[in-house]
Amino acid sequence: MINTNQKIRGQVIAAVIATGLMSFCGVIVETAMNITFPTLMREFGVTTSTVQWLTTGYLLTVAIIVPLSSTLKKRFKMKSLFITANLLFILGLILDAVAPIFPVLLLGRIIQGCGTGIALPLMFNIIIDQVPQQKLGLMMGIGTLITAVAPAIGPTFGGVVVASLGWRFIFIILLPILIISFFMGIKTIEQKSTIQAVKVDGLSVLLIFVTFIGLILGFSQMGGHPFMSLSVGGAMLIGLIGLVGLVYRSLRISQPVIDIRVLKNSSFSGHVVAFFILQVASLGLSFILPNYMQLVNGSTSTIAGLVVLPGAAIGAAMSPISGRLLDNLGAKKPIFTGVFIVLIGLALFTLLALNMGNLAILVIYVIYMIGIGLIFGNIMTNSLSVLNAAQQTDGNAILNTLQQFAGAMGTSIVSAIIAMSQLSGHGSLARLTAIGSRNALLVLTLLVIVAIGMLIYAVNLGEKQKVNRSKR
Repeated sequence: MINTNQKIRGQVIAAVIATGLMSFCGVIVETAMNITFPTLMREFGVTTSTVQWLTTGYLLTVAIIVPLSSTLKKRFKMKSLFITANLLFILGLILDAVAPIFPVLLLGRIIQGCGTGIALPLMFNIIIDQVPQQKLGLMMGIGTLITAVAPAIGPTFGGVVVASLGWRFIFIILLPILIISFFMGIKTIEQKSTIQAVKVDGLSVLLIFVTFIGLILGFSQMGGHPFMSLSVGGAMLIGLIGLVGLVYRSLRISQPVIDIRVLKNSSFSGHVVAFFILQVASLGLSFILPNYMQLVNGSTSTIAGLVVLPGAAIGAAMSPISGRLLDNLGAKKPIFTGVFIVLIGLALFTLLALNMGNLAILVIYVIYMIGIGLIFGNIMTNSLSVLNAAQQTDGNAILNTLQQFAGAMGTSIVSAIIAMSQLSGHGSLARLTAIGSRNALLVLTLLVIVAIGMLIYAVNLGEKQKVNRSKR
């Protein structure tokens, strides 16, 4: 299935870029839209809780579609999936660009979520199927780079466009990119795997809906409601019941929508846990820092976006470099180096959290993002390398699904911790926000320590599994 030639064909690179551009557009709209919320609330006459559905609804849609990617890849041609995803995204952009009322704007975001949910795993599936093993790290790094650049420039892009052209141009500007992606993908995407008549289990799809609607809604409501309320604890309980049902169902049928049996591989499951924790930490940190700069340091949202921009850009640029390091040096050195750099960055943030200027934030965030750039793509690459070829599509679906869920969980955890501090009432808002930020950063630091332990175990076990496999 994997080509043994050393060179990566230009057609494969173009196919990865075509699918990556869709994922790029999905992430950049998500991060840019956060800047527009005050404007949209005034224009459409909606509340904060209502406008948040533009993000929550999008995340829910992506989280529900991504787990289906393994079944979709087996049942449909890659080019057909690509065309469907691209046209859905273009339709969503057009609806949002002309939306006369808020429900139409929300519908456009949900349709975009369908496109992103198909496109994101599709990009990595093309890499897994068609890139030579010796170059896999590099191309996974490039794939990670495509999606990592978007959150780096999203807030700045959104702020500039809203201030100069108006919020509708966030969608209009992306239309040419999607059109370029469409024609590039039609020309370059090839079908390497055999299409199978896989039956889609309706009950499993329903349980996926229940799981992610419950869990994401529960976590997204944590900041404004008590944990034991129906909107938080009740929603999470429904999500957990759905998850238990999904696991039980998947283990009992011959063609599960997503084969969770791959988690029986201890090395893969260890990588998955670490990957999820690190995603939670990074997305939680991306919530903490802009709020800290605005509420504690008194900076504008534009300044806050510019302060984190260098770190985000450097982290994105590190992705293909770290992939090349994995190809040349193996997984241990870049992954272990990166995760300890991440720990140092979080520890510095935690120690300085009560009195931290914007310059200190900029420098420490650059350090932190160098570590992140070294690990994210490489953890995905190394985790999939311990699975056989038939399992890798399911492994990819699990990783991409958890990546979406980590966004809701990371933001919700840190926002709830900071909100608890702000509501204590013993001091100014700036002081209480600083204390809450320190507490949230301490939680993230402890989580990363757990992730380091999991990675040490998983990477070392994976090395042994590869040696044993080569001896057979």
